[in-house]
Amino acid sequence: MTRSKRQFDLFLATLLVPLILPLLGVLALLLWVVQGRPVFFGGERMRSSTQAFTLWKLRSMSMVASDSGVSGGDKLARITPMGRILRRSRMDELPQLFNIFRGDVSFVGPRPPLRLYVERFPEIYDQVLRVPPGITGLASLVFAAHEERLLTRSTSAEATDAIYARICVPRKARLDLIYQRHQSLGFDLWLIFLTGARVLGFVRGRRLPRGWRIGSSPARRK
Repeated sequence: MTRSKRQFDLFLATLLVPLILPLLGVLALLLWVVQGRPVFFGGERMRSSTQAFTLWKLRSMSMVASDSGVSGGDKLARITPMGRILRRSRMDELPQLFNIFRGDVSFVGPRPPLRLYVERFPEIYDQVLRVPPGITGLASLVFAAHEERLLTRSTSAEATDAIYARICVPRKARLDLIYQRHQSLGFDLWLIFLTGARVLGFVRGRRLPRGWRIGSSPARRK
């Protein structure tokens, strides 16, 4: 992470603390009353090909003895009523402000992947994770809604994994590499603005700017 990007993250995170902490406290108390403990969920994610960290969220699903892979239709029954609201508004990701301060993630970048996909597709993630993972990013804005529709159709963990590996991994990687080529403070601010506008319901989707193409497989790029 560059020094300027880290300074920007800390500056923006500090500005958001007075707004996010009270809201997070209220939501955590409400979840504790309605769902019980644990209130927070920590999942392993990768910030480089070899470095793992714990990404924190408000718990939105019922707990099971073992869980792995991305969320698809096979896990829909586990999403709690409050969890649906939190996920729709992305408020389940508020605890990731802690990850910002730790330097695990940036505000903008590729979404941090699970270890199993980093190990399965090292040639892709060696390129994608050359920049720090982020809470939001180009792939999140452009592809997330389509990804959700694709994965919701699956009825088993195997089907979810197959769809995610075959379709989602390469398409998101191409978008993440587009972000790498165009990244700047101004672009980060624009993506943060679009994310906020989408959460508030002001925009529903976002096309790539004219002239930006999703080219060949990222594994073949120089």
